Amino acid sequence: MGHKRSKSRVRLIGGAAAIVATALVASACGSDSSDSASSSGAAAADKGKHVLLLSVDGLHQADLVAYVGKHPDSALAALTKRGTEFTNAQTPILSDSFPGTVGQVTGGNPQTTGIYYDDSFDRTLLAPGTTQCAGAKTGGHMELTEELDKDTHRIDAGQGLANLPDSVGGMTAAPQNLLDPAKLPVDPNTCKPVQPWNLLRVNTIFGVAHGAGLRTAWSDKHPAYSILAGPGDGTTIDDLFTPEIDSSVDGTEDGKTWASDNGLTQRYDTYKVTALLNEIEGKDHSGKNSVGVPAIFGMNFQSVSTAQKLPTSGGQRGGYEPDGVTPGPVLASALDFVNTQVGKLLDKLKAAGAEQSTTVVLTSKHGQSPTKPGDFRRIDDGKIVDDVNAAWAAGHPGAPKLVEHSVNDDVMLWWLSDRSETAQQLVRERLGAASGTGYDINGNPVPYVKAGLAQVKVGADAAAYFGVPVTDSRVPDVVGLVDPGVVYAGKPSKIAEHGGSQPTDRDVPLIVAGPGFAAATSDQQVETTQIAPTVLTALGLDPNQLQAVRAEGTKALQK
Repeated sequence: MGHKRSKSRVRLIGGAAAIVATALVASACGSDSSDSASSSGAAAADKGKHVLLLSVDGLHQADLVAYVGKHPDSALAALTKRGTEFTNAQTPILSDSFPGTVGQVTGGNPQTTGIYYDDSFDRTLLAPGTTQCAGAKTGGHMELTEELDKDTHRIDAGQGLANLPDSVGGMTAAPQNLLDPAKLPVDPNTCKPVQPWNLLRVNTIFGVAHGAGLRTAWSDKHPAYSILAGPGDGTTIDDLFTPEIDSSVDGTEDGKTWASDNGLTQRYDTYKVTALLNEIEGKDHSGKNSVGVPAIFGMNFQSVSTAQKLPTSGGQRGGYEPDGVTPGPVLASALDFVNTQVGKLLDKLKAAGAEQSTTVVLTSKHGQSPTKPGDFRRIDDGKIVDDVNAAWAAGHPGAPKLVEHSVNDDVMLWWLSDRSETAQQLVRERLGAASGTGYDINGNPVPYVKAGLAQVKVGADAAAYFGVPVTDSRVPDVVGLVDPGVVYAGKPSKIAEHGGSQPTDRDVPLIVAGPGFAAATSDQQVETTQIAPTVLTALGLDPNQLQAVRAEGTKALQK
């Protein structure tokens, strides 16, 4: 399998991950009577309460502070004044979209959930599309992006709706049916594709709430987010609305995508906001059927994220001003947009008489690096991967490519076909010697050394970084932590990325407003994984029904 040029993201890992004992994880993740919401000792669900979870992807805590300071009468300011603002919150490592979201709904980090990135690898599975499984070589690509869609060019992912894009509200509430099974990794024991929700090693808040007889809903950017249902039959999210963000507006292969223009991204986000407004009224996401207000519902916003990443949009500059704090014109527009949409949701809750019974959580899956334009350095990761593979081939004629799978954004993650010490030493040496020319934000050439990496962790060191044994079937063999400002990309298509370990990747806002969370500010260090037990507690459910909570000892947030 070849390397992946950083089309959307490669993330880095920073900081030591807490070590979870293998025996504890095995116990927590296995079948257990406490996994069911109806198990003995579990708190009874309060069917009159709701949790609205909002992720503003890319938003930093510093962004929130600056915006509220300049807009004291804004909806975001009102939310901070109404609830508890945790000013020292961090995403899991890696700070990718999937570990970030999965952490929020499971209470676990990658070492427990098994989800290291949105594009990764499992050494025990077979390659997607395998049909002759007997004797097949193990090692399967785990893709959790738009690439799983039946039709990657359409916002309905291939459902076949007429009059798109504005008819997208008619998308199915079960988008798992829009996944192409030929693109899923294959279980060597059954010779059948493994669905995203069964790639997750632990259960989720949706599974616990659904098991307690509560309605659940969620909206996100790919049908692959059906992973959030957790292990089982994939039906624990009653209403899952996932318009495809990486599709083109006109449904063609060469059309402009929703993520390539921030005005389009804002339009895309309104589809999901409309779904939530319908749900607050007690309808399904389409607004056509009365089903009752979900106990858990929410969405992610993409507008801030694309505004941070796009070099330009609509003839204006993306990202931040030179100070790395003041938003440029595109980002300023995106922040105003999100503020307006959050205001609509809060107003709708109030009008529906649900303000007092709904806990609102606002956070982000990830931040974005770098924020200072002057720090940006673009490096073509393809050349680095090709160099390592060429060096391996020179000494091992006829052997498979050494870098079996790679993902590189503002982190470097590699899975190797040969995990021997010989192979690991070659990787260390070649990365240490990798030098060349990158480019700054204006396209001017700038030199780089050591592949643009501050640290390289290989083999057992990479596994220890996540707190797992080297035998974990999904842990990367190589983890490269970049120098500040480095983003891997072959083309000048972005000026920021996420997934790494730097503060700008991980320092995100976290506000909880609702019963038990009076207006307050807390500077205690917390993780966004703590959202999961907090959600269940707010609904009167036992957070220990979450397997990752038991494995990692994840605590609910307290004011």
